[in-house]
Amino acid sequence: MKIIYLCSLFCLILLSGCISNQSVDTTDWKHTKYETVNNLDGVTMIVKEGAVSSTGLTVIFENNSDKQCVYGEEFWLEKKIKGNWYQVPIALDGNYGFNSIGYNLDPSDVKEWTVDWDWLYGSLDPGEYRIVKDILDFRKAGDYDKYYLTADFTIN
Repeated sequence: MKIIYLCSLFCLILLSGCISNQSVDTTDWKHTKYETVNNLDGVTMIVKEGAVSSTGLTVIFENNSDKQCVYGEEFWLEKKIKGNWYQVPIALDGNYGFNSIGYNLDPSDVKEWTVDWDWLYGSLDPGEYRIVKDILDFRKAGDYDKYYLTADFTIN
């Protein structure tokens, strides 16, 4: 009886290893460079419920601080693989860029921002992801601190 139990346990361990190895091979993926995130007190970014697809999403910024914040169009996508965040590789060949624009996020303000990343990343495979955006604690021209906000989401 013990042998059947041990064989069953061993098979389950092997099976779980095979299932987890079906995820992305991280050989060509770079580890995240955003270790310190979501540390701008009173300012958050979350994914809007029901607003996620494999090619885009909508986030909600909320500023519950007395700071004047500014964010732009630039963003990065990362995928969680085996408990670690990795940069999703860019699918676009050649150079790319973002519009240089600043959106104000005033104290006590809530704003939505929608992004379509199909042009840059293509359609995402199922998995756990996060979007990374920089945001400025803006005091005056040339006087600001940069922070990084993230919002997690799942593609089924």
